[in-house]
Amino acid sequence: MRELTLRSIILGGLLTFLFTAANVYFGLRVGLTFSTAIPAAVISMAVLRALGGATIVENNIVQTIGSAAGAVATMVFVLPGFVIVGWWQSIPYWETMLVCATGGILGVMLSVPMRRALVVDSDLPYPEGVAGAEILRVGMGDAEGERENRAGLATILLGAIAGAGFGVLTMLRLAAAEVTKVFKIGAGYGTIGATTSLGLVAIGHLIGLATGMAMMTGLVLGKFILLPILSAGLPGSPEEVVSTVFGQQVRIVGAGAMAVAALWALIRIAGSILRGLAGIAATSRARKAGASLELTERDLPCNWVLGISAAMFGPILVLIWQFVQGGPLAAAIPAVLVLSLVFIVVVGIFTAVVTGYMAGLVGTSNSPVSGVGILSILIASVLVGALFGDGVAADMRAPLIAFALFLVSFVFGIAIVANDNLQDLKTGQLVGSTPWKQQVALILGVIAGSLILPPVLQLLATSFGFAGAPGAGPNALAAPQASLFAAIAQGVLGGSMRWDLIWIGAGIGIVLIVIDEALRGSGKGKLPPLAVAMGIYLPATLVFPAVIGAVIGHFWNRMAATTARPEFTERLGVLLATGLVVGDSLFGLAFAGAVGVVGDPAKLGIVGEDFAGASEWIGAIAMVGLLWVTYARTRRRALETA
Repeated sequence: MRELTLRSIILGGLLTFLFTAANVYFGLRVGLTFSTAIPAAVISMAVLRALGGATIVENNIVQTIGSAAGAVATMVFVLPGFVIVGWWQSIPYWETMLVCATGGILGVMLSVPMRRALVVDSDLPYPEGVAGAEILRVGMGDAEGERENRAGLATILLGAIAGAGFGVLTMLRLAAAEVTKVFKIGAGYGTIGATTSLGLVAIGHLIGLATGMAMMTGLVLGKFILLPILSAGLPGSPEEVVSTVFGQQVRIVGAGAMAVAALWALIRIAGSILRGLAGIAATSRARKAGASLELTERDLPCNWVLGISAAMFGPILVLIWQFVQGGPLAAAIPAVLVLSLVFIVVVGIFTAVVTGYMAGLVGTSNSPVSGVGILSILIASVLVGALFGDGVAADMRAPLIAFALFLVSFVFGIAIVANDNLQDLKTGQLVGSTPWKQQVALILGVIAGSLILPPVLQLLATSFGFAGAPGAGPNALAAPQASLFAAIAQGVLGGSMRWDLIWIGAGIGIVLIVIDEALRGSGKGKLPPLAVAMGIYLPATLVFPAVIGAVIGHFWNRMAATTARPEFTERLGVLLATGLVVGDSLFGLAFAGAVGVVGDPAKLGIVGEDFAGASEWIGAIAMVGLLWVTYARTRRRALETA
């Protein structure tokens, strides 16, 4: 059967370019990325069916390559941190590409020995992996599947056109890009607002109601309770006070809550991780005893895994050696390289196991990889400070901060790809793919995503900048995780960490964990602590639209349950949301290019500042209208296709 073919590699690579660019933009804007596996599968089936001779496993290869886009793009949770701390003035292409590629390939290699324990011999649900397999089975089954493919592709295109079209309205300034209101609460201030973006609403649809409501809880806690308390009695205009207090205090509280929530997630699954490691050892013993393996059980050979892994450390150590030249660490190269090697191996293996397991438990999109990143940067910052911080003046610690971020970049690459890889291998197991061919495909996807990420990141850095970076303007992208990682490293190594606010956040995190466990134990739902912490940390303008989208997605799924084919109808809703995200993201990239040419976003507008009031109403009406039209059209398409 056709499987790892040239056309599957080319198509998968093109989809990876497209979806990586879209995810980079949204990851920087709102701190969330979307899973690209299902959209890649739908597009692949439509294209390869038209070319003829397609097989289900060949489509799975395209899906596997394309899914790497969501993983590689998540590196924007770390990389802008170098610009934010002032270490990079621009994005170095080869350095960035190699960091993404080497870390990502190590993530593939470290997840190979976990396949049997966490995929084959495990009862983990792998929600996205199972959904992907069902889509492939139905789509490749018969003529009805062909109709579904066409409907899915048309739905993605509809969403993309709507998302980009609304972006044009905001670019021309006919529709306001953001609406924010500051109001008095007691002696302090609260705030609410929304970024007018169909893509942000669609992100809410994709993350689900439980996560959306948890983020709304965090929004209320952060902007209606913490912010008024911390801003009480401070001098200055309300807008200035809110901006300062939120950026310097509320977000640190959110960071503390995120750290505790992430640690609890790891503790909850510790027993299962140990059982998984025992399963890996048992599998290894069986292979050494000469047990034969079917085609669908053949992973990359052990010597290949070890050889490729070892080969990655060559460029990694060279990159680290180059990175510390000219700074205080240059005189301690042997110690730096030993620390780097031990940190990447030990923490990398740990994070690969943890994120791989979490992907099977809650899905790739809901896996709290940012929490793993928070723990990693805390560990790295403490280690670097303990080993190299003595004798370095506070105003000369920038190289130490950057070095801690650099170490975490490799570990984070391992974590996010392992998080993605096992989900793909579950799909492959269900449809009969050859594991080693999928593992090769994911390596190709990692390389493709790594090639396109640096220029996209540079385009956005030049056109908008990142919040908190030197010289960042009013249109700077939030880059929330990168800002948080940079703030943690700066605080720990610079001695300015507000540990009191961290401990307040930790206390909030503990309370959230207790509430979540009580809800789960009673069967009354859940309140994901990490999502609540994200709601505290992110600006209200980014959280509120996602909450609206989560509610829309909930009611869409309820409607889908009443149709003749509920799974298909629900799937079209996911594909519409994906199209909205892609359209909004790709327009954002085009807008960034236009800003790079003209130099000032205001020059692209066709109306003046006196139109601001009307633009808010036009933006709200246009958003509601486009959402109504696209969802209504998708519902009709679902009923017609069914």
